[in-house]
Amino acid sequence: MEDAERSCAEVLARLRADGPLTATELGGAKRGGEWWDWSETKIAVEWLLDTGQVVCSERRSWKRVYDLAERAVPSALLDSEPEDAACLRRLLGQAGAALGVATAKDLADYHRLKSQQVTAALPDSGLVPVQVHGWGRDGSVGAAWADPAALAGEPRGRHRTTLLSPFDSLIWDRARTERIFGLSHRLEAYTPKEKRLHGYFAMPLLTGGRLVGRVDPAREGRTLVARQVSLDSARHLDALAGALTEAAAWVGCDSVRVERLHDESLRPALEQLLAQH
Repeated sequence: MEDAERSCAEVLARLRADGPLTATELGGAKRGGEWWDWSETKIAVEWLLDTGQVVCSERRSWKRVYDLAERAVPSALLDSEPEDAACLRRLLGQAGAALGVATAKDLADYHRLKSQQVTAALPDSGLVPVQVHGWGRDGSVGAAWADPAALAGEPRGRHRTTLLSPFDSLIWDRARTERIFGLSHRLEAYTPKEKRLHGYFAMPLLTGGRLVGRVDPAREGRTLVARQVSLDSARHLDALAGALTEAAAWVGCDSVRVERLHDESLRPALEQLLAQH
């Protein structure tokens, strides 16, 4: 920043006087150049966000809405200053609750902790050590940690059927995705076209708690185009048709066209199901 003290003081004064604001409302997020050519105001408010003086209270579309931490965060939390060890235990507990069962590496990746931090905090984290078949080398039993609540009853799920973004939190950790679902998924947007296996922006198909196929989507007018579709089994055709129809609605399309299907013998049945959906 050209004048960090002045710019930060101006941002804080505006938020204090006018309430929660976006960077645009604060005076503009960009200088007018490329994507990361931030304005002095944007740099200042992001610095204040990084240092905890300002928080993001909500988002409007993609835009952060900034507010004073003292106004947005309950005082009991704002004034709390837990020790580093307590913070690490809390972060590990959150990671364990979210993941259910995880390796130490999975837990570290969730909040981007260092492996030595995880090792030090695990004994007092409330997570319990478990052994998971198939998580060791060559498919053997592997060591992991579990949230006690995840072990308290029979597994259950809502079994949502949908296409997942390549950036969905369920599959963000590619190694964990392959270990749990048996799906080796890669974003091939930066892979030369002739070397792609599943397409530019292949979206895994989730159904019944499993990942059973992939769809590479595009859009032509009001038609969702599945440029390439692969499916583990014909029994998932109805799930595929439903997911394609839903995805079309996301982007304002009212029809679906499948260009390439891994097994063309399934096309008549799929097109019939799409017509029904």
